[in-house]
Amino acid sequence: MAVQPIPGGDAGQGGRVPLVVPDLTLEGPVKVSLWLVPQGASVQVGDRVVELLVSTATIDLEAPIAGRIVRQCVDEDEIVGPGVLLAEIEPPEGA
Repeated sequence: MAVQPIPGGDAGQGGRVPLVVPDLTLEGPVKVSLWLVPQGASVQVGDRVVELLVSTATIDLEAPIAGRIVRQCVDEDEIVGPGVLLAEIEPPEGA
């Protein structure tokens, strides 16, 4: 998954970085199963942030950067598709 800044922001210079649903090659609907990190919490690169459920498989999405989860855009049990914005992560000041 490529890290892309939110429009109007600049990743690495105080801009928010999106966490989006990757293009999964598994068949069936993708559901947000469980938020592993609450909104407002800090994360490190590689921390598991959200669990997605596809058929009988679970997929954990990791934080692409260190920072703070400033917004969760999707609730648990919602069906999502590739490219859907799940959360925004704000890097620490000065990063």
